[in-house]
Amino acid sequence: MLSRLIAWSLRNVVLVLLLTMGIIAAGIYALLKTPLDALPDLSDVQVIVYTEYSGQGPQVVEDQVTYPLTTAMLAVPRSKVVRGFSFFGASFVYVIFEDGTDIYWARSRVLEYLNTAAERLPQGVTPTLGPDATGVGWVYQYALTSDRHDLGELRAMQDWFVRYQLTKARGVAEVASVGGFVKQYQVTVDPHKLHAHGIDLETVMRAIRENNRDVGGRVVEMAEREYMVRGRGYLRGTDDLERIVLKSEGGTPVLLRDVARIEIGPDERRGITELNGEGEVVGGIAMARYGGNALDTIHSLKERTAKIASGLPDGVQLRTVYDRSELIHRAIATLRRTLIEESLIVALVCALFLLHVRSALVAIVMLPVGVLMAFIAMRALGMNSNIMSLGGIAIAIGAMVDAAIVMIENAHKHIERDDGSRSRLQLMTDACREVGPALFFSLLIITVSFLPVFALEAQEGRLFHPLAYTKTFAMAAAALLSVTLVPVLMLLFIRGRILPERSNPVNRMLIALYRPVIRLVLRHKAVTLALAVVALALTAVPASRIGSEFMPTLNEGTLLFMPATLPGLSVTRAAELLQQQDRIIKSFPEVESVFGKAGRALTATDPAPMEMFETVINLEPEAEWRPGMTIDKLVAELDQALQFPGVSNAWTMPIRARIDMLSTGIRTPIGIKVFGKDLGELERLAKEIEAVVKTVPGTTSAYAERLNGGYYLTIEPRREMLGRYGLSIDALQGVISSALGGEMVTTTVEGRERFGVSVRYPRELRADPDAIARHVLVPTMSGAMIPLGQVATVSVELGPPGIRTENALLSAYIFVDIRDRDIGGYVAEAQRVVTERVKFAPGYYATWSGQFEYMERAAAKLKIVVPVTLLIIFLLLYLNFGRLTETLIVMLSVPFALVGGVWLMWWLGYNFSVAVAVGFIALAGVAAQTGVVMLIYLDHAWEALKKKRADEGITPDIGDLYEAIMEGAVERVRPKMMTVMAIMAGLLPIMWGSGTGSEVMRRIAAPMVGGMISSTVLTLAVIPAIYALVKQWGLGQQRVIVATKQPGVEGS
Repeated sequence: MLSRLIAWSLRNVVLVLLLTMGIIAAGIYALLKTPLDALPDLSDVQVIVYTEYSGQGPQVVEDQVTYPLTTAMLAVPRSKVVRGFSFFGASFVYVIFEDGTDIYWARSRVLEYLNTAAERLPQGVTPTLGPDATGVGWVYQYALTSDRHDLGELRAMQDWFVRYQLTKARGVAEVASVGGFVKQYQVTVDPHKLHAHGIDLETVMRAIRENNRDVGGRVVEMAEREYMVRGRGYLRGTDDLERIVLKSEGGTPVLLRDVARIEIGPDERRGITELNGEGEVVGGIAMARYGGNALDTIHSLKERTAKIASGLPDGVQLRTVYDRSELIHRAIATLRRTLIEESLIVALVCALFLLHVRSALVAIVMLPVGVLMAFIAMRALGMNSNIMSLGGIAIAIGAMVDAAIVMIENAHKHIERDDGSRSRLQLMTDACREVGPALFFSLLIITVSFLPVFALEAQEGRLFHPLAYTKTFAMAAAALLSVTLVPVLMLLFIRGRILPERSNPVNRMLIALYRPVIRLVLRHKAVTLALAVVALALTAVPASRIGSEFMPTLNEGTLLFMPATLPGLSVTRAAELLQQQDRIIKSFPEVESVFGKAGRALTATDPAPMEMFETVINLEPEAEWRPGMTIDKLVAELDQALQFPGVSNAWTMPIRARIDMLSTGIRTPIGIKVFGKDLGELERLAKEIEAVVKTVPGTTSAYAERLNGGYYLTIEPRREMLGRYGLSIDALQGVISSALGGEMVTTTVEGRERFGVSVRYPRELRADPDAIARHVLVPTMSGAMIPLGQVATVSVELGPPGIRTENALLSAYIFVDIRDRDIGGYVAEAQRVVTERVKFAPGYYATWSGQFEYMERAAAKLKIVVPVTLLIIFLLLYLNFGRLTETLIVMLSVPFALVGGVWLMWWLGYNFSVAVAVGFIALAGVAAQTGVVMLIYLDHAWEALKKKRADEGITPDIGDLYEAIMEGAVERVRPKMMTVMAIMAGLLPIMWGSGTGSEVMRRIAAPMVGGMISSTVLTLAVIPAIYALVKQWGLGQQRVIVATKQPGVEGS
């Protein structure tokens, strides 16, 4: 069939060229329209349930909100993990779904279960769904700064103007505010004045609520006109609040100002932001919608920012502090440059080996057509252009032209041997049909051998599937073009004077070098095979010294500093510490800007307690760094400069951190999760593990969350005293929440802005337990007011600052950061040490998480994937050759390819990772293809010689076999070396690459380059030796010396 397709293409040149032009046009369109991104979206499908429970402590939030919600969410279909976070005043429930789940289906199912669970929540508590943002959706962050406006004014601008305008940008799921002061009207009541007037706190709150209302009264017709009736009653400021009437005594009103002080102040702060160590600012975080185009979203945000800039007051600046588009542009530029370099080098290899520019044009023209076909397929599947998808094309470039190279070289051979009896069309047809089908199969082997990468799942699957898709598309396109367009281009371009193969200096040099090698191999076949086996066995030496990791760190060009302090840190102290850290970081010449955040932003996607900092460090271009400075050295220096007592440092990068925290809940490369049922025992175990892990070499920091490190002012009711005064628990708790907590009673409407009104006692009356017991008054049923201390005890205790659960089980996290060690080796040692020194009580256990969790999962999958890869290659080879002998001969080139790959990795200091595994999977197909090319020529030479001897009436012998091997191996060394050099030339720019994304791509290319070197050396020597042994056995002779036909060569 393939031979007929080649013949059809050569008969229909114009039609093939028209189809090619159509493909080029469609490919250019797809290329221009394909969205750009730095990385594939590696985050899991998540749905967040966010619930505000203002003023409540973590234990109350856990018992009354988080636990009922997490237990309900466990039953949601296709959910794999349900994580609960209970913090002061807020509950977060993260439902993580299996791969392939549609996010909007997931949201609808969560909403369905939420409706049922909401009935079990306290009255007035309403859970809401978080934004439909991707887990790595924090694509753009900005800060509002001004030397003329205070933080309250800036926050009001952000909340009521900037945020809403930017939310309308394309692809934005949410814009969150963080930092600054939220304006609030604070009514500070004097309990003694309230007592004197016989007014309780509930009366004050009810009066404020009832005095803040606008109404409508339908319409009134007057003088043939219709007038809409409205009653104005909204509170418009402190004056309106002061004039609220609480009661009337003998015709004299008691106003709110008579019993309270009304002022404008800041609302409770759960997050602060700081810029460059210069002081606090107001920040904004824009989140991209799930499945959206990150680059398009950022561009749209910048357009909206430019539009609203004129609407900001004088002196207010909107400064970008994190912009992922820079990473995207750098990553794409790196891959674009690599693709161009590869194409030029491959073209140069073709021209150098053939010494015929027109012939080289066949491969040069075919290459971009194949790449454009891959882009058409990408566009059809809705894939992005990113590091991995373009990387798939990059590693395929060299192999894509293999078939074209061999067919061109074969055409040259046919032209050289032609006696003038065949037309050019017949010459090209014969040349293409002779090797075309086998080459099609060899390209198909490379294509199909990469399919097991699709078996990778979760994060590694999402990372490498785009690469597998595009490499498969590119190789499939190359296979199709090799039997359609390439023959047509050969017919059109291979003209003029063609240098005979023996006159080509490159070919003469290759033959001169290779001929003595083959003679030696054929003389010592057993020794050759023994040396090959020894080389394979010696590979165990470097293999045992290579570490393991999940993935190499991708240099995003931006650092994320994530220190954690001990719980109970006040907002004031957090702001001071954050500014100190930022000032130190900004002093480094490599740092362009520093944007620090402590606590959480006003979004469901940020479950961060006040003691957790996140500092985005934007770096200068590397050309401006100090000589010899690298990213690792910079992190080490920064870490050394930022050693504060009670602060545990952790370093990562923004995208990496978001992915890790979503997938495992761990923000460091390695984490340990301890599960159990009692927070006290969990904290004890966590501290013990922390101390043990710190002793393991390579540990830079280990921090166990303090589960009971929060400070609580506990008010315990005395039930017998409550009964004496006829009070209920509910009445007492109402006083506590309002008088101490500052209950939000209503919201003012001031144009487009909204501000809360809170009521609480003066600070001096709630400054310590004694003051609270004496001055906070509780109204009794008789109207009397009694001190809180008479009906309750007030004490200071320790308790949980926040509570984490996973699948409704209490958990404690230990965050571990390492340096100068591979993850696999470190975890193996740390697990052994923890097992030996830490004893777990019944019902408690620990799991190792973070990147190690991904690595273990990927390793388990690869144990299945790699044998499947080899089986697929074996089946394809058998389908091609139809004989088991040839199939096994080619399969032997695969293990020999491992030799160079492992040695080169060891020499470069790379660890085994999923990227390296993908490189070895790709190498298996390419190594098999080089074996196929060698076998094609050996078989052709042997069949031709057998036919010649049959015509002469002579039975072929061992001498003829050796003559055929010399012809097939030595005389045809040029096409074999061209295919190998084209593949390696295509990979070298990736190996040399140093731009964004090169960390991953180099580890894919390294085993391929090293493997191609060893595979080529061993294929050129070992396959002829095995071929000779197999065919010699087939001829029925064990040892024959034919000195006359093959001088200097003798059977082994």
